[in-house]
Amino acid sequence: MVDWDLAVTTGTWLVRPGPVVSRAEAKAAVADLRRFAEQAQRHVRDYTGMVAPTDGSSVAVIDRPAWIRANAAGFQTVLEPVIDKLSKKNTGSAAATAVGARVTGAQTGSLLAFLATKVLGQYELFPPYGQSLDARPGRLLLVAPNIVAAEQEMEVDPSDFRLWVCLHEETHRVQFGAVPWLREHVMSEIRAYADETDVDSAAVLRRLWAAAGAAYEAIRGDGSEDGTSLIEIVQTPAQREILDRLTALMSLLEGHADYVMDGIGPAVIPSVAEIRAKFQRRRKDATRLEQVARRLLGIEAKLRQYRDGERFVRAVVEQTDMATFNKVWERPENLPTRAELSDPGTWVARVHG
Repeated sequence: MVDWDLAVTTGTWLVRPGPVVSRAEAKAAVADLRRFAEQAQRHVRDYTGMVAPTDGSSVAVIDRPAWIRANAAGFQTVLEPVIDKLSKKNTGSAAATAVGARVTGAQTGSLLAFLATKVLGQYELFPPYGQSLDARPGRLLLVAPNIVAAEQEMEVDPSDFRLWVCLHEETHRVQFGAVPWLREHVMSEIRAYADETDVDSAAVLRRLWAAAGAAYEAIRGDGSEDGTSLIEIVQTPAQREILDRLTALMSLLEGHADYVMDGIGPAVIPSVAEIRAKFQRRRKDATRLEQVARRLLGIEAKLRQYRDGERFVRAVVEQTDMATFNKVWERPENLPTRAELSDPGTWVARVHG
């Protein structure tokens, strides 16, 4: 159904090169990111009280093609149940299936090429294809050319910006490293989402028509954040329930990372206020094409998650303390619902009593 080798080849061929820097500047950026990632481990541990194991492979500084390869492997892991399900329903010829896989592979590669220029860093949640969750712990990935490009575009202090990025991304590594059940919980929700995939051709066609309408509205619309992504359009009702839970969890994780980054920042990053202001402006000043792509891919929803989740974390800590907030990591039942994200007091009453 998807030619993953072609997806990687297409993505690495299409992806734009990073900013033009000298070899010495590139080496210095990589060295800085490794050093600041190590510093961030101490800062995040002291601020949150959460301890995650560290080893030589917990952080990787990579380029855009390496990000494409890592995420193609992750997508393959996630989509395998859906692909298996669709393959069993496939009645076409082997030749037609092969052609379809190549077309889908090329499309996936094009998407990865676009995203590979936007991501500053991420936690590598999914293991390489074919390996279990226990085979290799997730890594913190820092995309060096994108970080350098962002700091050049915003004209901010490189050292301050690099540490600022590392604080946010290290928080994600700590979330999954310090909470043993969290990674498997996310994977189980994704598997459940895949199991609910509707293979009825008529139902899929109806949702694809709706998706086409969403694409048209996004292209002709005013670029506002209000709207439906393609991901939301093509869901079954059961998938919407699962996605509600996943959305609440992602909001918590992103908001917590933003809260920690902003809490630590003033003490260790002299220009943190300038960086935050310019970064927020950069998010808003996307081109029209980028605005459309963000909306269709659900990236605008992700940006809202940062704000909703950060408000939840801040409210809980202010009402109680960090130790009480950290009860959220004790078991899956303690995770906030989407409704509780908007009403943190309800979560405090339910979990803390």
